[in-house]
Amino acid sequence: MIPLSHYLVVGALLFAISVVGIFINRKNLVIILMAIELLLLAANMNFVAFSYYLGDLSGQVFVFFILTVAAAEAAVGLAILIVLFRTRRSINVQDLDSLQG
Repeated sequence: MIPLSHYLVVGALLFAISVVGIFINRKNLVIILMAIELLLLAANMNFVAFSYYLGDLSGQVFVFFILTVAAAEAAVGLAILIVLFRTRRSINVQDLDSLQG
């Protein structure tokens, strides 16, 4: 049986990688969206690990709600990304400083 601390360490590493990905890479919008998804998955892994070790299913049910919100967020983010690329011909975040309707 794998101890809880191993799951928490892996979750913390995934969370740290995603935070580093957000703060270091501020140019590509696709990588920022992937880092946000990785951040949510790291939190989900901790929820599942605690839920399993405490014998309570509420953490696993909460993960399904988070995955639903993450899927909707990814769909909306990619839709916005496509519209921005069609209008600006770039997905560089620094080029998106002035948004006009």
